[in-house]
Amino acid sequence: MRLILASTSPRRADLLRESGITFRVEPPQVEEWSAEEFPEIQPGELARGNARRKARAVAERHPGQPVLAADTIVVCEGKVMGKPADETVAMTMLGWLSGRTHEVVTAVVLVLPDGKKIRESVVRTRVKFRALEAREVEAYVKEVDVLDKAGAYALQDGGDRLVERVEGSRSNVIGLPMETVLPWCEELVTETGV
Repeated sequence: MRLILASTSPRRADLLRESGITFRVEPPQVEEWSAEEFPEIQPGELARGNARRKARAVAERHPGQPVLAADTIVVCEGKVMGKPADETVAMTMLGWLSGRTHEVVTAVVLVLPDGKKIRESVVRTRVKFRALEAREVEAYVKEVDVLDKAGAYALQDGGDRLVERVEGSRSNVIGLPMETVLPWCEELVTETGV
């Protein structure tokens, strides 16, 4: 029995791997809720709902195994940003974030074997962008695959040149708050021998 990561995010897999956690990847195959569809839902609850749906979808297929899922969104001045639809939208997002402080909100959900227990957490990290010139934004979008990244940037993929300051968990900005996930995984090993 080993942990299943209900995600296709290579960044989340890298964070787990770098932490020495044994796991396998299982795509959740669920439609994510968006802020446009559900404007009445607060950002943290939107991310939590998406993470729950991903975790449960995979846990139903593998009831005897622990399943970890996450969902990350970016919130700037009340505007929720998911993944950009195309490069034009990505440039608009980065232009909006330029010079501003935003919040990266990641919800993580761990479903224990046989669904007996669920652990959930919503982690927030504040990120301040430098004031960016249009040419910097365009160059970043051309150099980095931004279409699968909330807010159209990745801290680990040249994002340091966009970011002035990070207040809180850096791994949360990458997509998985390891300060939360690692203790869960340690408990899992103790309780189940995963």
